[in-house]
Amino acid sequence: MRQFLSFFSIGLLLGVLFIKSEVASWFRIYEMFQFKSFHMYGIIGSAIVLGIIITTYFKYTQAKDFSGKDIIIEPKDKGFTRYMVGGIIFGLGWALAGACPGPMYVLLGSGFISSILVLIFGALLGTFAYGLLRKKLPH
Repeated sequence: MRQFLSFFSIGLLLGVLFIKSEVASWFRIYEMFQFKSFHMYGIIGSAIVLGIIITTYFKYTQAKDFSGKDIIIEPKDKGFTRYMVGGIIFGLGWALAGACPGPMYVLLGSGFISSILVLIFGALLGTFAYGLLRKKLPH
């Protein structure tokens, strides 16, 4: 129960943060893809810097997860092609849908139920297609 409340609290905080910072705003995403505003690029850049700091912290400390196990980040093979192909596919899906996976659930919680359920279904379908094509894609 404690673990559920922790995850629920973090999800609720993230949802409020996404709504207040307008990350889940279709207008802001549209503005970003037209290079008209720095708003979304600033938020994405801040998230990248925060991710680098947290990942570095996990790599060089004895951080543990909720169950008390050590958090171990396995090293990945370096490569350019796989990141470019994955980034382009993700970006195209984001541009077509108007939302990335995190804000989809925030918009669902905000009451945009019918339109967002279609997007979530599309995202799940894309994930299923990735699972089928995974062995043929560069990793």
